[in-house]
Amino acid sequence: MAFKLTKTQMLQQELFRKFAETEIKPIAKDMDEAEDYDRELLQKLQKIGAFGIPYSREYGGQGADVLTYTLCMEEMSKVDASTGITLSVHTSLCCPCINEFGTEEQKQKYLRPLVDGSKIGCFGLTEPGAGTDAAGVKTTADKTEDGKYYVLNGTKMFTTNSGFADTFIVFALTDKSKGPKGMSAFIVEREFEGLSVGPNIERMGIRAASNCEVIYENVKVPAENLLGKEGQGYKIAMTALGGGRIGIGAQSVGIAQGAIDETLKY
Repeated sequence: MAFKLTKTQMLQQELFRKFAETEIKPIAKDMDEAEDYDRELLQKLQKIGAFGIPYSREYGGQGADVLTYTLCMEEMSKVDASTGITLSVHTSLCCPCINEFGTEEQKQKYLRPLVDGSKIGCFGLTEPGAGTDAAGVKTTADKTEDGKYYVLNGTKMFTTNSGFADTFIVFALTDKSKGPKGMSAFIVEREFEGLSVGPNIERMGIRAASNCEVIYENVKVPAENLLGKEGQGYKIAMTALGGGRIGIGAQSVGIAQGAIDETLKY
């Protein structure tokens, strides 16, 4: 087994490193102190294709492998963990749900603008009473009598990217009697009536990342925005979180590398 990077991967790594040093590092401290992510930086990340690295060119992605994505995560996180988590939630949590479980129509409508970076995604699972215990989700999704909509009600906490996200992957109970087996996943647009996003939640670290409370109050979601089938929500969430750990692992390595670099200077 070869553990060396390919020439293409090394060129990509250098691109990510230069971008991080020239575009992110000069403003990272200011973003962190202001607890606000620079929207112009999001546009610059879009231009270099950072939001769709491991996704097929068929849907507007870069068509690269997961290793190239982790190289990006490491280089960005070296200088700013907030950029790392912004990319990770979008790429490793939101997009995979649609890529792996979405219909072709959903992929064309929602995945394509996510992987080309023209829209930003987030992942709504955590609640005030349900964090790592996804089985504790209380948010509900009741189908209307005509079957055309699901009506979502509940509150999600610490939804990364929610301050500026366009597309929300939301997990809710379509059958409360079944517990986790009654959970389903939905694609929700920011403009849907009844969806409201609170202010950024103050945190001890990674403070520039957008991380808010999101309230769903009688949000009517078209039935065609159901991901997979009813009752597959828990499976979809666990699948995304499993892959998401790759991005978070790469972010952790990047943060550690950045810390060592600064320590050696000192």
